[in-house]
Amino acid sequence: MLHIRKSLTPLLTLIVVCALLSAVLRTAGADGPYWPRFHGPKGDNHSPETGLLKKWPAEGPKLLWTAKDLGFGYSSVTLAHNTIYTAGNIDKRTVITALDLDGKVRWTFNELEGFEGHMRGTRATPTIDGDRLYHKSPIGDVFCLNARTGEKIWVVKNILEKFGSENIRWALSESLLIDGNNVICCPCGPNTAVVAFDKMTGKLVWKSASAKGDPASYSSPVLVKYKGLRIILTMTGKALIGVNADTGKLLFRHPHKTTFDANVANPVFHDGHVFVSSGYGGGSQLVKLTVIKGKVTTKRMWFSKELDNHHGGVILVDGYLYGSGHRANDAKWICLDWKTGKMKYAAKGVGKGSAAYAEGMLYTLSSRHIMGLVKATPEAHVLSGKFKIPVPVDTTSRGHPVVCGGRLYIRYNDFLYAYDIKAP
Repeated sequence: MLHIRKSLTPLLTLIVVCALLSAVLRTAGADGPYWPRFHGPKGDNHSPETGLLKKWPAEGPKLLWTAKDLGFGYSSVTLAHNTIYTAGNIDKRTVITALDLDGKVRWTFNELEGFEGHMRGTRATPTIDGDRLYHKSPIGDVFCLNARTGEKIWVVKNILEKFGSENIRWALSESLLIDGNNVICCPCGPNTAVVAFDKMTGKLVWKSASAKGDPASYSSPVLVKYKGLRIILTMTGKALIGVNADTGKLLFRHPHKTTFDANVANPVFHDGHVFVSSGYGGGSQLVKLTVIKGKVTTKRMWFSKELDNHHGGVILVDGYLYGSGHRANDAKWICLDWKTGKMKYAAKGVGKGSAAYAEGMLYTLSSRHIMGLVKATPEAHVLSGKFKIPVPVDTTSRGHPVVCGGRLYIRYNDFLYAYDIKAP
């Protein structure tokens, strides 16, 4: 609460209050379009944007600009300070690039080694917190930069080696979570599962117990509050786990196995339940959390074979889950009832891929570069427009689309595309 001296005149009081609120908003990164981390401000992939097109012309919305030479990888974008941030591999380096809203490069940071193994390139998306940027490379370097200048502040080299873990088949993909003064990341392995670093210094704050030695997953952690607990939810390669955000205590481990230990999609939390899904036939399940005297137990409420989301994420909207399946040569967009797991529809749409949500619509991006617009309703999956990204090189699209500031951002290969999706 703001405390203003009674001796101030009403006009001066108003000026002081406005100035303080403006400072708070600037600190939060609200000076311009704001999408500070992977899947947005709340981590639920819901964009707060309004006044958007509900139907696209045959050729798609207007392409405002294309930025190139951003490096290869599967990262998405974040936005704050009227700046767009992304990551990619350039000359065997993990490179962070900051661009203005016209797609022009403001600065780059390229001091750390990149990943050159199978499906080379970056995976994670930079996280913005105030005037700082946080990122984890595919080989496990966690680092902090000045978000306005790109100046290095601190680096924790190779957290896998630091905590006695090993890299996973397709390399680390986690986008970092900021919780108060802590940076949360998940090296997993025999000695720990989740760790917290001081966001100002990079020093270790706490580390959880190991989750039965599980390897890391490709998922990113989310923070939830339930029954007096602040819980970090994330996937290991073999399970859903929960960790006390204040103490680092491992609260539970609920098995969710899939081929290749490829748990990629972030867990989705609502009303004391957690939804998880994975590809390769791993399927989906809804897990109920019960909290008694600070202890957490889990129970599977339903399981679905229909939705086995590979890497594109699943979005909860008004009691229904939307995401694409991963069945060979027959992947469809699936809608499930949150409470029962009952399938409401299965439709081809643009084909297997990732999605974002804004103003009642799903923005579906196929792995073959087709962008679709679909009303988020359990009744049917009907396209209100689609277009093909003008890709010069044909590789798989895996960067999740972002709707922010009246624009649709699509990161692909070495490029970033910005489309105007505002309604006239």
